[in-house]
Amino acid sequence: MSCKSTKVAPSVDFDHSCSDSVEYLTLNFGPFETVHRWRRLPPCDEFVGARRSKHTVVAYRDAIYVFGGDNGKNMLNDLLRFDVKDCSWCRAFTTGTPPAPRYHHSAVVYGSSMFVFGGYTGDIYSNSNLKNKNDLFEYKFATGQWTEWKVEGSLPVARSAHGATVYSDKLWIFAGYDGNARLNDMWTVSLQDREHACWEEIDQSGEIPPSCCNFPVAVCRDKMFVFSGQSGAKITNNLFQFEWTRIPTEHLLRGSPPPPQRRYGHTMVAFDRHLYVFGGAADNTLPNELHCYDVDSQTWEVIQPSLDSEMPSGRLFHAAAVIQDAMYIFGGTVDNNVRSGEMYRFQFSCYPKCTLHEDYGKLWENRQFCDVEFILGEREERVMGHIAIVTARCQWLRKKILQARDRQRQKSKQESNEESDEGATGGPRDIPAGNRTSGTQPLLEVCIREAEAQPFEVLMQFLYTDKIQYPRRGHVQDVLLIMDVYKLALSFKLSRLEQLCVQYIEASVDLQNVLSVCENANKLQLDQLKEHCLNFVVKESHFNQVIMTKEFEQLSTPLIVEIVRRKQQPPPRLYSDQPVDIGTSLVQDMKAYLEGGGLEFCDIILLLDGHPRPAHKAILAARSRYMIPFQHIQQSEQILTSLTFYTYLYVGFKTKYLFAAPYYYGFSNNRLQAYCKQNLEMNVTVENVLQILEAADKTQALDMKKHCLHIIVHQFIKVSKLPNLRSLSQLLLLDIIESLATHISDKQCAEMGSDI
Repeated sequence: MSCKSTKVAPSVDFDHSCSDSVEYLTLNFGPFETVHRWRRLPPCDEFVGARRSKHTVVAYRDAIYVFGGDNGKNMLNDLLRFDVKDCSWCRAFTTGTPPAPRYHHSAVVYGSSMFVFGGYTGDIYSNSNLKNKNDLFEYKFATGQWTEWKVEGSLPVARSAHGATVYSDKLWIFAGYDGNARLNDMWTVSLQDREHACWEEIDQSGEIPPSCCNFPVAVCRDKMFVFSGQSGAKITNNLFQFEWTRIPTEHLLRGSPPPPQRRYGHTMVAFDRHLYVFGGAADNTLPNELHCYDVDSQTWEVIQPSLDSEMPSGRLFHAAAVIQDAMYIFGGTVDNNVRSGEMYRFQFSCYPKCTLHEDYGKLWENRQFCDVEFILGEREERVMGHIAIVTARCQWLRKKILQARDRQRQKSKQESNEESDEGATGGPRDIPAGNRTSGTQPLLEVCIREAEAQPFEVLMQFLYTDKIQYPRRGHVQDVLLIMDVYKLALSFKLSRLEQLCVQYIEASVDLQNVLSVCENANKLQLDQLKEHCLNFVVKESHFNQVIMTKEFEQLSTPLIVEIVRRKQQPPPRLYSDQPVDIGTSLVQDMKAYLEGGGLEFCDIILLLDGHPRPAHKAILAARSRYMIPFQHIQQSEQILTSLTFYTYLYVGFKTKYLFAAPYYYGFSNNRLQAYCKQNLEMNVTVENVLQILEAADKTQALDMKKHCLHIIVHQFIKVSKLPNLRSLSQLLLLDIIESLATHISDKQCAEMGSDI
């Protein structure tokens, strides 16, 4: 059947004079589209294919291919094709014998073929001949040929609702449902040579996901991930990475974005360094928010859609695929068990990751440009740091540093007066060479008797990065160290660090270490952690195992008495409606510093657009290699610069500043450049395109210049009426004429000539 273009749905209004309906050359951002925008595309016409769920979707070149599923009455085995450029539906050309009608199968793309494995087949209408399959079919996109792979040897048990992906030239199959029980086995088969293909069961190790079905698998950053699914009566929201480890969420502070609710029947796709989870059934609801997991930072967030989005409703058993920088979602079961034939497009953002925390972390690790030295505990161990970071993050240490600085100034003043007195009385004027002040400023010494070096270094790591190292599983000493850090966090009034420590310790308490942690919490008077340990011990499933250990025999008598009494008479649970104080983040603290909170610690002055602006040398050097030479310039000297990205240096925020700046100032990545490119792109209009063209030409921003020329070509009738056109240089006018000649046909030129 030939491709049939369907009419645009009534709710979609394409205005071809608008900037977002033209495919621009847009600085490596692909077709110009508002990021995080959902768009409803033409639905599948019933004459082309039925509405469906439990189907599969794959992407090949510029098309989405939909196979199988069910329409509520019958299983399907038709193959549909959606052209993403033309936004048109058709039935894909096929020859040979296709797989039998089925749903809850899997489909992947390898090379120029689609591979379909397993699924549930039979006649659901008459409830006959229903069974799971373990067959493997190949569909060649170039010829439309269906071929079944007859693989010799052992085969995976027949299954449906499993996960599948391509990784290292192989098809990987994980878990699913065999008709009697949920599975968690893993099989793989090479897709390179059909003649020699054989299935191999993988010997799994680590923290293997539980038996489950109705879950997605995705590969991101050359790693395989599984998220959630049905595991018997239990539905989870765990993310696993192969070789199997469960990715913990204990590092997520209360109040920060949590992982998605437990769910099944959802989709997960990978793009750049992110995993995107959409839909599914979550506690008898059908949520439609889009969750994003950053593989690098191990954090979840809910993506806020753009204001002009056409949001899909919640659904399950839909399917998703990625083409270039967009995700396409098709079908699924929506409210009232209705099958959907809708297609939606979601525009990803392509920003490089923010290196703010990494840059400050490297500053802490390499100890460059330190200007303060903390003298710790009775042994007077020394730890160096940077006044700008420490004072921005911790008010308690800020007071200590101010006190030490006042003492240093008084001492310097006193020494200066003594030298003046000696000079006036004819004493020696020459200072011995060993006592002269060097060109570099001496480190400010700050004594802190309350802290030992090891926990203080963990605390300092938190100040620079907002993170602490997660305790190794089963290592009691790691947990006890974090307890010492927690004690410091309480003393230094660092609410955010307090919360992190509590969550880390509570997540690390197990049958082997609970008594050691409890005794240490009692010793350090950490009542919240002690309560957690006591409640852990007296749990029905824990109590007998704990009291039979040697550690219990060696426990202090008061603690033994407390455990026995709590077991006999548990205290009533107290619930507090008070919100938990999660403290301020690194970004929030640096933003406050940027807005004037750190003026008294500034040690360099920048001229920003001709205006003096105090700044902090350590922060500038951490974020930009260009600023490193200025570390040795005294505070009184002013550095003339066009650092219009000053805000970005401190907090990593989006700006609308000149996007050429990152080329000149040596950033460790191009995140600011990408932000500024997109900000400029999104703000280029017919009214300002000529001014931006001139600015891009002057700064030799060739990609931005090309973008402006492209807009001028497509909107030339409007641009030609702008008075600024006459004031352009001859060379720019020639560039416009050349672009017109390149992009516009003779017929279009004739039409424009008649209009002007």
